[in-house]
Amino acid sequence: MDQTHQESAVSWREILNRDYGSALALVCLGIWLHAADSLLVATMVPQIVADIGGAELIAWTVALYGIGSIVAGASSGLLTLHYGLRGPMTLAALLFALGCAVSALAPEMGVVLVGRLFQGLGGGGLMAMAFVSVSTLFPRRLTARAMGAISTLWGVSAFIGPLVGGLFVEYGTWQGGFWFFAVQAVLMAIWIQFTLRRVKKPEEERRIRFPLWRLTWLSLGVFLVAYGGIEVSILQTSLFVTFGVMALCIFLFLDGKKKENRLLPHRPLNLATPLGAALVLVLAFSTTTIAITVYGPYLITVIHHEPPIVGGYVMACLSIGWSIAAFLVSGIAEKHDTRMIIAGMSVITASLLGYAYSLPNGPVWLIGIFAALQGSGFGLAWTFILRRALKLAPTDEYERIASAIPTLQRVGFALGAAYAGILANAAGLSEQADMPVFIFVAWLLPLASLPAAAIGLVATYRFTRPLRDVTTS
Repeated sequence: MDQTHQESAVSWREILNRDYGSALALVCLGIWLHAADSLLVATMVPQIVADIGGAELIAWTVALYGIGSIVAGASSGLLTLHYGLRGPMTLAALLFALGCAVSALAPEMGVVLVGRLFQGLGGGGLMAMAFVSVSTLFPRRLTARAMGAISTLWGVSAFIGPLVGGLFVEYGTWQGGFWFFAVQAVLMAIWIQFTLRRVKKPEEERRIRFPLWRLTWLSLGVFLVAYGGIEVSILQTSLFVTFGVMALCIFLFLDGKKKENRLLPHRPLNLATPLGAALVLVLAFSTTTIAITVYGPYLITVIHHEPPIVGGYVMACLSIGWSIAAFLVSGIAEKHDTRMIIAGMSVITASLLGYAYSLPNGPVWLIGIFAALQGSGFGLAWTFILRRALKLAPTDEYERIASAIPTLQRVGFALGAAYAGILANAAGLSEQADMPVFIFVAWLLPLASLPAAAIGLVATYRFTRPLRDVTTS
């Protein structure tokens, strides 16, 4: 990229045109299906339980979706590297549609969980391949604008997803909600065939040996961590999370020994390399945010005596802040990437201190401000992380880097949720707990996230060093 392109701002007209508009719309549809569906189900769960039972399995509707999305996300880079975008992206859309159909036809909650696993595989694949699409369908100059559109749509989904679920429950059936998304996924699969038919495939479409053994270790690791975060007790949760992290380390070790069919980039969590630092940054800061997302609405309801919907929408301020910030800064020239990343990560870290004060003390509107502040930190930085990573990455690692970012984000959510569960349970949080316990947990969770944020800041420094320093390291 020449110096002029690095220094000039990018207008929306450069991407919203005949050359790139259709591809951008396709990418955004994949993000919509993944983001809105995960929020839609949370709204429909009470009606699902009332019709077919299975209240004890509610947590697994989220956990199995997460497991499927992580496994699919890890596989997406390898699949697109060898087969291009068209085939794998179509498969992901069809898996998503199949999962929705299975859930819609389910006579009991166990079958819904099978459908959720397929939805996770499809939705996680669409999410990861949306990032891959940004790196392959658009020139690097336009990647920030494309990521800005993705981030904006993600925030919109935070509101529309639950609204759609509520409308189907109120005026239709929960099965209709699943069919609504199944139809969209089928239409997307057809649209992919037309939109991506001219996208160049790899020069040599080789058969790959699918890494089933490594994916087994990855699945086991995520499953154990997720279980530790659902069935929470200090000893049991600690053991499951420990064994889960060990399984994830085995996956990383085995994957690192491979060459052609590696799932993740080379040395993916090595702080000594800028690309490794980028992925550590994603993992660490994803871990820091999930504790407040999980426990924030409950703590707001109990401590500040607000109805549940207020707590939910206070936390939704995070998505709003993310979307607005990403939309506003997405046209900034590439020469400012490192400043935006540093600013965003610093804002996220500062928001944790704000939560530590406002969550136990109030007022509620102040909690919402810090939620929006945290979201704006992500919006400021996330848009440019991919662009800088692609600038530093060798060409043959583009797909792996792009799919690794959303995958490690989901892994960070799973690890952070389990960590928060251990802390909250150790502090004595329960329905019968006294108010001082709730206040202590509201103070503890944000401050306990600071070590992960510190690791993320170190990774931010390593990732954003001047290129002359990077190339000599």
